[in-house]
Parts: sequence; structure tokens; C-alpha cells
Amino acid sequence: MALNSSPNQVSLAALPPLSLYIHFPWCEKKCPYCDFNSHQIKDATSGLANGFDEQRYIKALIKDLEMELPNIWGRQVHSIFIGGGTPSLLSPEGMDQLLSAIRARVTLEPDAEITMEANPGSVEASKFAGFAKAGINRVSLGIQSFQDEQLKALGRIHNGAEAKRAIEIAVKYFKSVNLDLMYGLPKQTLEAAKADVDTALSFNTPHLSFYNLTLEPNTYFANFPPELPNEDQIDAIFEQNIDLLTKAGYRRYEVSAYAKKNWECKHNLNYWRFGDYIGIGAGAHGKISFPNKITRQVRERHPDTYMQSMETSGNALIESREISAKDLPFEFMLNTLRLTDGVDTNTFSERTGLPLSNVSKGLGDACKKGLLDENPSKLKATELGLRYLNNLQEMFLD
Repeated sequence: MALNSSPNQVSLAALPPLSLYIHFPWCEKKCPYCDFNSHQIKDATSGLANGFDEQRYIKALIKDLEMELPNIWGRQVHSIFIGGGTPSLLSPEGMDQLLSAIRARVTLEPDAEITMEANPGSVEASKFAGFAKAGINRVSLGIQSFQDEQLKALGRIHNGAEAKRAIEIAVKYFKSVNLDLMYGLPKQTLEAAKADVDTALSFNTPHLSFYNLTLEPNTYFANFPPELPNEDQIDAIFEQNIDLLTKAGYRRYEVSAYAKKNWECKHNLNYWRFGDYIGIGAGAHGKISFPNKITRQVRERHPDTYMQSMETSGNALIESREISAKDLPFEFMLNTLRLTDGVDTNTFSERTGLPLSNVSKGLGDACKKGLLDENPSKLKATELGLRYLNNLQEMFLD
């Protein structure tokens, strides 16, 4: 419960759970739909590990974490997520060095969830064995599709056979495996979409993510758009996905995430519940709460600039700001309303340090439009609200 009653004064009685996000900014090939901070390796024969200086980057990451330590003294880290880019391009030895350095500097929760994203094209059994030995216990595979024609259209470096082999290797070494898939692909039919879901379900992984392919600004697809299914076709594919996944024992717990019971991604749940996270690495974002304020940080985006900043000044921040009281409600709703179960109403005050009265008008308007559940003990989108989530979230803009 928040301590204050002022609508413009942040006051937190307790700090939220804390996670650690590590960004790995390189990939073997930039996908035409990708708007993440990833940089294609141009020279894989330069004599550097996979075309990038692994040791230099790891040292920068460790220094970045050390810089952040005064802001999180005494707090336990509940989960780690290594995203990218393609973190599986790291060597197992480099991963072990990085995770060992983290354990030496922060208090990590026993059996903490430690996730690494991986591209099926970079999966090797020996590497995965090494990653597991280093401490990775959850892997998220960027499958996208099992059909060669679709993978080629998406600019992926793997084919369907390699995707299946990567899953077979992953389930041998990791406690939990997530498969990332896309729907609404170029010229995708209902039958082709079902084939992808059926293949994914055949591996019985505990977690699946399904994303609708969208044309993001500043991507190749934005400038040269492929022929995508129309809105009615995409809706039909989505409804089919929901039906197939529900019958197979998966529950949709977030807009794009499906899990078997007790296999939800703990790290992402912390994001969506408006928890805190340290963000280290090129372009990484962070959110850190204090008793009287909530802050956000952004690091240098380009890996070379990031490493140079860490080496010369020990600081790669390009933005560090306090979130204003007027912006906190929207930021809170932007995350929590993605959860199909929503959150308890008192979570708003606990995580923002503001009284619920700050959003009473938005709550009332959203309920009247059928976008928000009328249960006063929950902040939860209705089925209609999830369908028109952007409209619902925008109702809480200042």
C-alpha cells in the first residue's frame, strides 16, 4: 500500500521485485521485420569470436552492472533475461564468465529463472550443453515458422528441419523451453498456420509465444511490404490458434504468451506487473524504483559507442529520468493490461506510489465501453479490451 494520498507525490511503502536484462546486440543477419537494436555481423572471418569482440563486450557489461549496484543495494535479483540480437552467438565460456561475474556482484534468488534467446541457425548440442552448465535454465527459440517458404520470406537463416533439430536439442538441456512463432505471415493460409501450430505442439514445450507479424517503422518490410493476409484472415488464424492451444492444455496468460500451468515466464511477468529491472548492454532500458520516485534509463544503442563509453567514462547512459506522476498511470496500464488475468486493484498504488483516484475517470470510461472488467478488486481487460488493447491503454494517457 502506498503511504501518501497526494495525486502528484510518489511514495512507495515497499519496492517491487527486481530482474536483470542483458542485451546482446549482434546477429548473423538482420531480419526484414526486425526493429530491435541488433547489428548484423559483417565480418565473421575477422579473427574475433563470431565477428565481434566477446571479451571486450563482456567486460563492458560487468562494468555496466557495477555502475548500477548503488541503486539496488540490498535487493535480490529474481530473474535474468539475455536477449538480442542473438545471444547464442556467445561462447559457452563467455556465458559462464558473464554469469559468474553477475553472481559475484548481486544476490541472485536460489533457482532464479535465467533465460537466453537463441536462433535455431546458431544451435549446436555442445554449445547448449555449455550454456546449461554455465547456469542457463530456460531458452527461447526464435522459430517463427516451420515452413521453408515462410522462413525464406521472413529472411531467417534457418530452415524448418534446423528449427526442429534445435528444439530437440534444447529440450534435452534446459528445464524450460519457449518457442517464438509468428502468424499473419506473407500469403499465409489458415491451413498453413494450423500446420505451424500442430508442429510446435508436437514438441510439448511448456511455453509458446505467438506474435502477429506487423510492419514496424524503419524496417525493410515497412519500405517494401510483403503481401499479408487481410484483417479477417488474421482474425481467423488467431481464433484457430487459441482453440488449438487451449485444447492442448496451454493458457493464454498475456496478449502473445501461452503456457502450461506454472510455466509462465517469470521475467516477463515481472515486466507486465510493473516490476523493476536493471538493463545493461547496448541500447538496454532499465526501470528502478526508490521510496519516493521511479526512474527509467537508456544506454547507448550502438555496440561500439556503448563499449567506448564504458571504457572511457564507465557510464553509457544517454538518458536517466524520473517518471512523472502524470505519466505513471499510463506506463502502469501499458504493461499490466496485457495480462489476461490483470492485476489486483491495489497493485496500482503499490507499484506507482499514487492513489487509485488518479485513474478513476479512465477506469469508469473503460468499464462503460466494455473494455475493462467491472470487478472492483481487479484491473483486468475484457475480451473486447484485449482485442482493442491500444484503445484501452490510451484511455489512461494524461
